Amino acid sequence: QVQLVESGGGLVQPGGSLRLSCAASGFAFSFYGMSWYRQAPGKERELVASITPGKRTNYADSVKGRFTISRDNVKNTVWLQMNSLKPEDTAVYYCNARNVPQDYWGQGTQVTVSS
Repeated sequence: QVQLVESGGGLVQPGGSLRLSCAASGFAFSFYGMSWYRQAPGKERELVASITPGKRTNYADSVKGRFTISRDNVKNTVWLQMNSLKPEDTAVYYCNARNVPQDYWGQGTQVTVSS
């Protein structure tokens, strides 16, 4: 059974930091591209950051220099370190695993940036 379990979301003040985790099971993690997406109320889901099996990374322009994606192919976990958070980062953050045609999603974790 495929599972992607996100954790680490919460309420943080502007300028603060959070670290999201996504624990994967039920598939060959090391062969999958892993990504974090987010969806704010009334907006479409957008790609935040991605990392290939070989650990090449890609970021949305809006988070470059503030967010860092990483993975451990032994622990089957991917992380998103989020620094210098802004109110516009408020969203539900989703973990995604993709190795076409397989495409798996987690349930999401809420991140709220507010004073």
